[in-house]
Amino acid sequence: MKRFIDTIKNIFSIEELRTRILNTLLFITIFRLGSFVVLPGVEPDRMNFASQGLLGLLDTFVGGAFSKASVFALGIMPYISASIAIQLLTMALPYFQKMQKEGESGRKKLNQITRVLTIVVTLAQGLTYLNTTVPDEALLVSRGIFTVSSIFVLIAGTMFCVWLGERITDKGVGNGISMLIMIGIVSRFPGAIIQEFSSRGSGQILIFVLEIVALYFVIMGAVMLTQAVRRVPIQYAKQVVGNRVMGGQRQYLPLKVNAAGVMPIIFAQALMFIPSLIASLFAEQSDFASNVATIFANYTTWQYNLLFASLIIIFTFFYTAISVNPQQIADDMKRGGGFIPGVKPGQQTSDYISSILDRITFPGAIMLAVVSILPAVASLLGMTTEFAQFFGGTSLLIMVGVVLDTLQQIESYLLMRRYEGLMKSGRVKGRTESVAV
Repeated sequence: MKRFIDTIKNIFSIEELRTRILNTLLFITIFRLGSFVVLPGVEPDRMNFASQGLLGLLDTFVGGAFSKASVFALGIMPYISASIAIQLLTMALPYFQKMQKEGESGRKKLNQITRVLTIVVTLAQGLTYLNTTVPDEALLVSRGIFTVSSIFVLIAGTMFCVWLGERITDKGVGNGISMLIMIGIVSRFPGAIIQEFSSRGSGQILIFVLEIVALYFVIMGAVMLTQAVRRVPIQYAKQVVGNRVMGGQRQYLPLKVNAAGVMPIIFAQALMFIPSLIASLFAEQSDFASNVATIFANYTTWQYNLLFASLIIIFTFFYTAISVNPQQIADDMKRGGGFIPGVKPGQQTSDYISSILDRITFPGAIMLAVVSILPAVASLLGMTTEFAQFFGGTSLLIMVGVVLDTLQQIESYLLMRRYEGLMKSGRVKGRTESVAV
């Protein structure tokens, strides 16, 4: 305990780090306060929101602002959607690939395109949200006036969230966009704990304690999945420059077991409504279609979870294939004078890295699928829906990843000032990429 208190003192004794932490807390407070500001013309008590499926996931990401018809109802999600689209375009179209390789100027152009696309995505998602989620009985004005005014408010709210995320990245502890998503998720955790404790009552305290212990081990498993890497040794050739011998050092290429992050779960979750939607169109003509619609409308059925897990495994391989380019890694190593011992540079190095990726991606995909269906298992065991969501899925992985990144940032500041790090042994590795950008 004394060491923990000393570490906290060291953190706040560094002026730059203290300022960044206080700035982050200020921006997070503004973000949370904005989630309680309701759209003009809405009576929030009359909102009838279904918290299941993809809409429930979106509501979790924005800390309940989605179900409250807040000015931050869409939060940062349109920006993430636009960022994913631009990321995929940089892998598919030469124009965007060239722009990505232009350095700082190319990055600024991509950011500008992403912001414009964010406005377009917010416009589309906002119209859908207003027409499908806000019922007529919750409106205090006519539908037309409400839709037009709210679209501008939602676009302004989303862009303000983007600005807050960028300020956290520049003036705070970093990783601002992911930080806002994590805060939205964490904000619902105390209420979920209280709800679960109330549902158990005084006669089932032991069961509640066992659930907390189980949650602890699930979080530890998610940390292991996030941090697990396969280190491939790289040797650099020695070069004689004048009277000095350069190079010759040995380094490692870290290949993550879960290189795809949370994206496979997000993609799979977005597709899981399709079977139920298609089956519901034929429910009146066929009992089989009616049963299928009922089965896939319930996220705790084994059929739903089997399809969900299968999609996650498929998307894990797909996203890893498009996000990790073994050929580019091999070319960069060759240009830098590096090679893998026992493997020839060039195509053989690319094939060797691809084979390692295939071997480590499969167990990573299985573990990711297991984590994704744990909330359904927790619900079947009698836990409340709110509490069960924290037993796995996108929410848990985002929280773990962002916390590890934040710890890594603080750790680096402490080590630069020659303070002892946050961890007694080892080092906080963090992620190599952000959650959803």
